[in-house]
Amino acid sequence: MSIPVAKQYILDFEQLGLGMFVHWGLYSQLGRGEWIFALEKMNMDEYKNLAKTFTAEDFDAEQLALLAKEAGCKYITLTTRHHEGFSLYDTCGLNDFDAPHSPAGRDLIREFVDACNKHGLMPMFYHTTLDWYNKDFEENFDEYLEYLNKSVEVLCKNYGKIGGLWFDGNWSKPDSDWKVDALYATIRKYQPEAMIINNTGMVDPGHFGNIEIDSITFEQGKPTPMNREGMPKYIAAEMCHTLNDHWAYSADDLCYKSPVEIIQSLCDCRRVGANYLLNIGPEAQGRVNDFQKEQMKILGRWMHTFGEAIYNGRPCGAAGIDKNFILKSVDGKSLYLFIYDLAEVGDANVTVGGKYRGAYAFGGVNEEITNIKWMDNGEELSYIQGNGMLAVNLTGHPYGTVYPVRVAKADIK
Repeated sequence: MSIPVAKQYILDFEQLGLGMFVHWGLYSQLGRGEWIFALEKMNMDEYKNLAKTFTAEDFDAEQLALLAKEAGCKYITLTTRHHEGFSLYDTCGLNDFDAPHSPAGRDLIREFVDACNKHGLMPMFYHTTLDWYNKDFEENFDEYLEYLNKSVEVLCKNYGKIGGLWFDGNWSKPDSDWKVDALYATIRKYQPEAMIINNTGMVDPGHFGNIEIDSITFEQGKPTPMNREGMPKYIAAEMCHTLNDHWAYSADDLCYKSPVEIIQSLCDCRRVGANYLLNIGPEAQGRVNDFQKEQMKILGRWMHTFGEAIYNGRPCGAAGIDKNFILKSVDGKSLYLFIYDLAEVGDANVTVGGKYRGAYAFGGVNEEITNIKWMDNGEELSYIQGNGMLAVNLTGHPYGTVYPVRVAKADIK
């Protein structure tokens, strides 16, 4: 069986490599996560009063875009509407449960799109399909689906070219007819090259589904390699992680991921060709707290050095021992050797961590290589190869420098 030819906009999405997910809405004012309404069985008549205190005074779309760019992200996926039913965009009369009708008095999605376009980022729209606010979701599902379709039409018509729609919630009614053909047709009418993604999350990770789907999703954990042989179309893959244990702001969630975990997770995703969508949760009125900013900035320092391998590297069948692996550049001229847990140079007993340095072998390398260099300092590495094997002398980190993953670039003859 053959692998289907990829559409260019899907290949372009794969090239982005790293995105920033942003969960922000009325729930952010409560500081206990985005599912607080459902999990605490709150009353919607009381909950919707949060719209009366939603000022968005600390939301700065340009600063958000600049943070994503500094982190090395190429796109941002923002919650235009989450399960609570409140929209950050002007719903154009569908209801008044939106940001323009709140004290914010602004179309926050317009600001977001303009900032992304200004700074060369692709704007992506998260949009719920599950709705706790709209009574038709439970009482008249067909009417609700009309409302959902019109909501998506607003997003597709009013903001210029967008990167795609990221849906979430069909898993809430697995036996219902969601009429996705009609929904996806609306998107294709106005945004023919928008990525269509419908989250299967932790319920059915990696599920393909409708022919219009352009990327499968994974949530938490690690993505699995894709086998596209015999598929009806070429699709991308994307893994979503959060900086701590909640998607939206949770004041008492202190379980933040380390830079090591974030960077290694990013590399794990690219090992199998998946994008990495890393989530932040702004506070009540849109401020990103300092710790999350610093997490993204540390990621950006690593990306500034090794980002080429993340954006341009693709799985090629070469393999190392344990976690180490090789990607091949899209132009076929280079290999990228991803090395985890590399020790420092020398034997000083004041250094900690790092498992090894020295000779290391990869298999499945059939390309003839002309040189190998560390991407961070340009140091040349000695190597021998033959019969599909590549043995490299991996010099350790210079004292004073340690990367969670260090990458060497090999030029192909």
